[in-house]
This record gives sequence, structure tokens and C-alpha cells, in this order.
Amino acid sequence: MSKDPDPGGRTIRTVDYHTGGEPFRIVVEGVPELEGRTVLERRRWARDHVDDVRHLLVDEPRGHADMYGAFVTPPNDDDADIGVVFFHNEGYSTACGHGTIALVTWAIDAGRVAAAAPETRVVVDVPSGRLYCRASVDGGGRVTSVAFRNVPSFVLARGLLIESSRGPVEVDVAFGGAFYGSVDVRALGLAVDRPSLPALIALQRELRPALDRAIDPRHPNEPDLAGIYGIIFWQAEPDQPGADPVQRNVTVFADGEVDRSPCGSGTSARLALLDAAAGGPLGRGTTLVHRSIVDSVFTGRVLGDGPAVGGAPSVITEVEGSAYRTGSHAFELDARDPLGTGFLLR
Repeated sequence: MSKDPDPGGRTIRTVDYHTGGEPFRIVVEGVPELEGRTVLERRRWARDHVDDVRHLLVDEPRGHADMYGAFVTPPNDDDADIGVVFFHNEGYSTACGHGTIALVTWAIDAGRVAAAAPETRVVVDVPSGRLYCRASVDGGGRVTSVAFRNVPSFVLARGLLIESSRGPVEVDVAFGGAFYGSVDVRALGLAVDRPSLPALIALQRELRPALDRAIDPRHPNEPDLAGIYGIIFWQAEPDQPGADPVQRNVTVFADGEVDRSPCGSGTSARLALLDAAAGGPLGRGTTLVHRSIVDSVFTGRVLGDGPAVGGAPSVITEVEGSAYRTGSHAFELDARDPLGTGFLLR
């Protein structure tokens, strides 16, 4: 399939947010409407026709290796309010919780969805499915937080031993809109902190392809939802009497990309693993406080059982966080620029 011309001579306008410190660049002008009947079809079309725009907005010198963004699309049908195709340093993800929180905040801020205090309901179609969101809105019409009810999350594997340069690593795998490996960072002699980050990025680049080779994860209902997306390096924080349980994590996804937020779809994957019904320590109705490497917080909870997925049990989860606008931009590419749409050094 042929690609569209490069973005030289065009102006690409974006509105940027961050959710828990993780950037989210929303394309609002300068790109043709993505073609396809569904968000998944539009995701394929974006890959084949406007990938130059992804490079322009993610790659240096306009972006960086940890940039994240999205194309806004129509929903799959009239029962949803908005659709979205997510992108990052490697391509196009199937799910993005921090992006969903930012997108709903933007949709209300921009008037795409009318604000109603104290709560505004928004339905979003993402590549992994339909998300039912509720935005808490103050008396001035400003969004203070967004919670999304995710697609069914489920455990794929526990206790896999994967060889690495640091020796055998025990990995659990769960789906929360994408497939994530989960590793207790303490077993590696590391921590969820900045000094450990180079080692964790290097290890993610080993574990991700090794897990793909070992188990070839694929969603039984949708072949496009396949492959390990990220590795969640987590550690439990000491319990405090009367307080909700706390875990700290850093998720490294795509091509060594570091999530500054607690990772929304990754939080759902963690909840599937922690759920008491699956043998985990988290009782139904208990809130998990999920902290990131920059100490930002999402809260998550298992709402109940979901439908069987390929014969396996699943859970329905809800994840909540807050997003904040950081700016608006008009990006251009000078046709004479020898660096073109850009580059990545990491």
C-alpha cells in the first residue's frame, strides 16, 4: 500500500497534556481524517499513510524517545463519543490509559463533549475496545480527574522463567488492553528509582522479545491485539494500618520507552494479577494506590468479574487519574531540512 506524501509544507497543530508526568500530544489539525470503519482499521490506515506525521511529532528535534500522542477519530458507532489512535516511538499501541485520561480531559476542555458537574460521562473507542469513562467536573466546568472502566483484563501466565543477562527472571503476564510482563524489581536487586532506570530499560529490551518467542501472546478475540507491549517493574510498599495498599512501578514499553505515569492499561494488568479471585492479595472493593517513578498516582480497583476470554476468567477494572494541559503547538517541516521528520538517539 502506498504512503501519502511527507508532511513538508503542512502545519500540524497539536494540544499537549500530561497525565501523571507522561506526555500526550493530541493532533487537532493538519492530518487527513483516518480512513476505516473502526478504530482498529483506522490504526492500520494511520500506520500505512500518515506514519510520517508520527515521526514528525515523536522524533527529535520536535519530540523525544519517550513522547506519546494520538490521532482523534470518529467512534466506531453512535453509541460512543470519540475514537482515538495512539502512537509512540515504535508505532501504534492498542491501549493507553494515561492517554485516555488526557483525551477525555481535552474533549471536555475543548467543548467536544459538554461538561456537566459533578460528573460527565464519556464513551471512548480505543483499538482494544470501548471504554466507559467518567470525568469529575468542578463547579467551574474544569475536569479534576477521569476514571475509565477498561476492557476485560485477564492473566495469561504466571511464574515464567526468562533467561537474561542478569540471570533467570520470573515474569507474570497479563492483559489490560495490551499484554504486559510484570517483574518484582526487588528480585533483580534493583528498585523503582532513577539510578535503576538504565538497567531496567536494557532488561526490557531483552525480556520483551524473549517473552514473545516463549509464549507468542495473542488475544483470542482479536488478532491485532498481540505481542508483549511493555514490562512493568514493580515493588510493593510497606502496608500502613487502615490505608489502601500501595505499589510503585515503572513501565518500560515499546522501544525502551519509559512511562512517567503509573501506566493506566498496565494498572489494569496488575489488578488482574493481584485480584483475590485469581489467587492474589487484593480483595474485591479494595483500592490499589499505584505510584510511578516520579511519584504520581493512579488509583485502581476490580469492579467485578468480566466475561470469559478464550475460556479464561477476566475482571473488569477501573483506573483513575488526572491530566493537565501543557501547551499548544504548530509543527512544521522545512522541505530543505536534511534531517527530515527527525531521528531518535535512544
